[in-house]
Amino acid sequence: MKVSPDFSRCVLASSNLGKLREVAGILGALGIEIIAQSELAIEGADETGSTFIENALLKARHAASLAGLPAIADDSGLVVDALDGRPGVRSARYAGAGASDSQNIEKLLEELHDVPSDQRQASFHCAAVLVWPDDAFEPIIVQEKWCGVILREPRGKQGFGYDPVFFDPGIGKSAAEMTSAEKNAASHRGKALRRLVRNLQHMTAA
Repeated sequence: MKVSPDFSRCVLASSNLGKLREVAGILGALGIEIIAQSELAIEGADETGSTFIENALLKARHAASLAGLPAIADDSGLVVDALDGRPGVRSARYAGAGASDSQNIEKLLEELHDVPSDQRQASFHCAAVLVWPDDAFEPIIVQEKWCGVILREPRGKQGFGYDPVFFDPGIGKSAAEMTSAEKNAASHRGKALRRLVRNLQHMTAA
């Protein structure tokens, strides 16, 4: 008899409050209850992977094993063409371990100081995964990206991370100037999570 995987209640392998709000907003609307790993006193896993997928799987498997629940994790980062892909997987700690968002942005803008406006292309990348305790089912893994350019100074007060300096020419706003609905519709994380859910729904329907 076929056993269908249950993903109606999942732990989010992140302690980032901004990310928690985004994920809960996207998946909560689809009837999926999201529990932050901090609510279960789970510390974050060491992000020792060299790719977004590797780090996402490390975080998700760590949370799933301790929570005894399916776990969702994403590893996201900013890839800047003029910086040969930096900050990449080190986006959250670009200015050093424990760096604040403003410190990371300051370092990024310093490195791009002399880069012309027409050469400041960048993209946010997201690898999102869902795993089950003891690998009871195959992990679901998806990747998406969001293309834009890096501004010369921050704009907007919403969002988190590099949002104030990431500008979407199609929308005409920085990510930090967008409403939650606008950002979730366009962002790398929003697209990845919706694709993750579609894959899960296909999995349970098969």
